[in-house]
Amino acid sequence: MAEVEERYQELSYREQVFEEEPFYLPVGDEVEIFRSAYHARIPVILKGPTGCGKTRFLEHMAWLLGKEGGFELPLVTVACHEDLTASDLVGRYILQADHTLWVDGPLSAAVKEGAICYLDEVVEARKDTLVLIHPLADHRRLLPVEKKGSVIKAHPNFLLVISYNPGYQSLLKDLKISTRQRFVAIDFGYPQLSLETQIISQEAGVDESVARNLALLGERARNLEEAGVENGPSTRLLIYAARLIGQGVEPRRACETAVVSAVSDDPVVQEAMRHLVAAVFP
Repeated sequence: MAEVEERYQELSYREQVFEEEPFYLPVGDEVEIFRSAYHARIPVILKGPTGCGKTRFLEHMAWLLGKEGGFELPLVTVACHEDLTASDLVGRYILQADHTLWVDGPLSAAVKEGAICYLDEVVEARKDTLVLIHPLADHRRLLPVEKKGSVIKAHPNFLLVISYNPGYQSLLKDLKISTRQRFVAIDFGYPQLSLETQIISQEAGVDESVARNLALLGERARNLEEAGVENGPSTRLLIYAARLIGQGVEPRRACETAVVSAVSDDPVVQEAMRHLVAAVFP
């Protein structure tokens, strides 16, 4: 019994309610598109590279839509993985002494409560698990609970959001057409230099000159295709480097640990990155 309860508690999900505004700088019209999708209760796919701001965007939208609507709009985030089962999402019976107790999973809880349910990196989940979201992602807005032989009708405030990184997925881990075409898609990329400078400065609390140098490093590193750099540093990594600098770490050393070593283990790629760091922080 203890092992079952422990396994259930280890499921990677969290529920957040935002009283203060999560910082987010719009890159395009993503705020307006998501707001319209929410009001029309259209499920949304967030597509883009890791660390480009998809999760922060969703946190910001949960706060914004709740504020505009005059109610709390929780955000339930599930980190998807290959062992994620339907029971992990919907719920299961747990043994309690001489009886069994039904415990809702994060998806069921979000559907009932009227939250945004965010399935992060959804293609990592098993395909048979994803089938259960289909009735939620069309006009029915229903969640079948097979083990209870029942169906949950979604709360009016509920919205289903999924994300994935198209650049990282193989054909074996792509979304099925039957799943993909139940969602509208918002594409994300890394911000332009000026915006990324503002983001790094705000998030790390460093001078704009430091933030601009790091944003410039990110921009140049993402264009190092000839050196074999398939995926340059994310905005998240640049913020980490800025925070290290803010703590007194020498800039080149901060970039070495937070950017160069984090982006790749390939010596050729790392050397190319070090040349860029040296050019940006002479």
